[in-house]
Amino acid sequence: MRRTKRLQKNALTVVMGAIAVLLLFPIVITFTNSLMTELEIGINYGPIGKMNEAAAGTVNPFVNLKLLPDQVSLEQYGKVLVNSPKFLTMFWNSVFMVIPIITGQTLVAALAAYAFSKLHFRGRDTLFIVYLLSMLMPFQVTLVPNYIMADTLGLLNSSGAIIWPGIFAAFGVFMLRQFMLQIPYAYIEAAKLDGASHLRIFSTIIVPMIKPGIAALVILLFVDYWNMVEQPLVFLNDSFKQPLSVYLSRINEGEQGVAFAASILYMTPMVLLFLYAEPYFIEGIQLSGIKG
Repeated sequence: MRRTKRLQKNALTVVMGAIAVLLLFPIVITFTNSLMTELEIGINYGPIGKMNEAAAGTVNPFVNLKLLPDQVSLEQYGKVLVNSPKFLTMFWNSVFMVIPIITGQTLVAALAAYAFSKLHFRGRDTLFIVYLLSMLMPFQVTLVPNYIMADTLGLLNSSGAIIWPGIFAAFGVFMLRQFMLQIPYAYIEAAKLDGASHLRIFSTIIVPMIKPGIAALVILLFVDYWNMVEQPLVFLNDSFKQPLSVYLSRINEGEQGVAFAASILYMTPMVLLFLYAEPYFIEGIQLSGIKG
């Protein structure tokens, strides 16, 4: 019996390790290719525009997928950071959109989740279900109403058309409410007996106890809004106001090597944030009850 369990555990470890390697391979090869010179990348991948010649047999139709560069070079990073001012502009566009959304939604979600989980008022559960329905609707369903509202408020072609809907999104309320339901109501009753107001209870009791949930929410919101594409394409007509996620799909129209370096710089904030808050993220997801 022990031998069977050990074999099953080893087999599961091998399978999970293979899946991890498979998932990490695109990131690794993107990083290593970003350290190649433009000449080496051109030799390995060839001009994209010569596919017709490849079909005719005049050039090799396959790319030379290399994991390690012949010569390590930071040339591509220099081109992105020094010779591509549009990249830096859109990088800061992303920062100035994502940070207000994360800050605002976390604050609004924490207060709303406290009301939906710890306050008792008529129609609370019904109101929460109605509020939750907005989270279940895909972006395409709410696109037209959001566009009309942004146009009416004069927010089109400005970051406000993306920031304000993001602040009042329903996902954060749902996640933090699930997290707060794990907190015994006896803590609230004890604080009330001591004369504490709801604001004091929220700030001194609830917030310290839901720090893992807040950390998990911040990571999920950052990944979601850092990678947003549909909203900027619809609400922002000026390309210089769009975030980096939109520009990244067009950056390889010139030199292919620059796209690898830009991709690494693009994913670096997400990786650093996750590595820093990984313990809180795992704990927050476990305690919130969210699966999948």
